[in-house]
Amino acid sequence: MLNKAILMGRLTADPELKHTTSNFAVTNFQIAVDRSYAKAGTERQTDFITIVAWRNTAEFVCKYFKKGNMIAVEGSIQTRNYNDSQGNKRTAVEVLADNVFFCESKAAASGHANTGTSTFEAPPMPVAFESGSSEDFSVVPGDDDLPF
Repeated sequence: MLNKAILMGRLTADPELKHTTSNFAVTNFQIAVDRSYAKAGTERQTDFITIVAWRNTAEFVCKYFKKGNMIAVEGSIQTRNYNDSQGNKRTAVEVLADNVFFCESKAAASGHANTGTSTFEAPPMPVAFESGSSEDFSVVPGDDDLPF
């Protein structure tokens, strides 16, 4: 069987680090994920997905991510049943994070978190590693130098 979820979206709130009674770090947070399609004449809809991260992953998320930051999450979908405060049976669907990744530059992430708006920033010139050369890195030519 296969249970793999890969999502990319923006955090809806600052993640908060908590600890279990056994002192394991845990955080629950939501990401807003835009759907990849929209019916003609309608706006694209957004899904709000709950993510659970444990131990080092939880500490990493809480240290480096804030509300509005773009994040990629790799994990698995899990469900759990519980009774709410009125005694009604409920089911929660969550993604258990195995890995999380940055999806924007540090400058873009801090700019988005501070202003509430996202700004496009041109990526730096790419570099490539050349094994065995006297210099560790060299500049890769831009698209203007390509023959096609």
